[in-house]
Amino acid sequence: MQAKVKTKGTAQPLVVTANRLRDGRVVWLAEGGRWAEHIAEAKVFLGEAAETGLAEGAEAERTQLVVGAYAAEVTVGVAGPVPLRAREKFRALGPSVGVAA
Repeated sequence: MQAKVKTKGTAQPLVVTANRLRDGRVVWLAEGGRWAEHIAEAKVFLGEAAETGLAEGAEAERTQLVVGAYAAEVTVGVAGPVPLRAREKFRALGPSVGVAA
């Protein structure tokens, strides 16, 4: 189980990420509650608003769309969110091994 990111009183931008249960792909919570395969489409949350994204992730887990939803710290660049930590950098780049279609 992932540790919950402290969100109160922080202005650090956050995104919500998980693995799609159907195929294990890394997905990012996007606008409208949709799960996107590219971090550039991820909805960025600030401060306490991240709780909303985490609640959406928990609901998607409950309905078995995704597994392991958690908030990840990002910076926001011209092309969208950019992960700060190595784990999410690897997740954003895509699979490190071939994926069968």
